[in-house]
Amino acid sequence: MLFTIKKMLFLPLILLYLISTAKQKQYIRADADRWIEIQPRTEKNDLMRLCALLAAFKQFRNLYYFRLSKANPYLKLIVRLTRIFYRPQPTLYIEPESEFGPGLFIQHGDGAMVACHMGKNGWINQYVAIGSVDNGGIPTFGDNCRITVGAKVLGNIHIGDNVTIGANAVVVKNVPSNCVVVGVPAYIVKRNGVRVRETLG
Repeated sequence: MLFTIKKMLFLPLILLYLISTAKQKQYIRADADRWIEIQPRTEKNDLMRLCALLAAFKQFRNLYYFRLSKANPYLKLIVRLTRIFYRPQPTLYIEPESEFGPGLFIQHGDGAMVACHMGKNGWINQYVAIGSVDNGGIPTFGDNCRITVGAKVLGNIHIGDNVTIGANAVVVKNVPSNCVVVGVPAYIVKRNGVRVRETLG
């Protein structure tokens, strides 16, 4: 009962979704679907599921605000005011220059700094640092990439599709598709499902 009341308090945020652009709605729906796949909800209605996610996960609010602000300067102003009453995860910072495909999942999000271009169905854990070095370019990720706890991905580098970056790994070189990388500096421990040990070129 209490959670139902809490969800109802977040209904004003749904109004921002309803007045957003078609592209924003598409991306937000894809994000919500992915989160519900990973963090199942019981709500039957799409808007109520979205409301439940906004009520339950501050880090989802960060992503929601990012999506709403990205393409609409008027919504950007409203979002700034909204953040006062519906607070996002305070230690999760998403650089405005970032671009994410649909279906991004952020687990916890504590202490995460994110500046990158990422394809669809990305996964970002807590305490990660993704961004530029000395104001250079930012990393570009393909689809279905996962950056796990404490990993650092730095510089104008390219990460292929279906890549997992292990906990606390430091990645400063390109990573090919279908790989798992770990270590400091990072090296490949699995490529196309086969265990290997390869340095990054």
